[in-house]
Amino acid sequence: MFRRSIRTEMVNDIKTNVNIIDVREPAEIKATGSIKGSIKIPMNQIPSNLDKLNKDEEYNILCQSGNRSLQVAKYLHKQGYQVVNLMGGFGAFRGKIDYEL
Repeated sequence: MFRRSIRTEMVNDIKTNVNIIDVREPAEIKATGSIKGSIKIPMNQIPSNLDKLNKDEEYNILCQSGNRSLQVAKYLHKQGYQVVNLMGGFGAFRGKIDYEL
């Protein structure tokens, strides 16, 4: 597991097939938007949604500032998943924002 700065080109280029898991609460996403195509699973629901994830793929974990996503990334890493914590979180994202849940 490692940390990566969030890059606009990483998530805006559909050809990169980047998996982003947004672990913020639905109310946060509704208020501030999200990255189009991100998988939205609130932090407290991650353990019950492991069956939706593939251990052969890499997941970029995102929250608002990077703290919750770091906790989730550590948890997923211990479960055998390939994960990256996106430093700075959604607050550092400067790309196109999607307001659909």
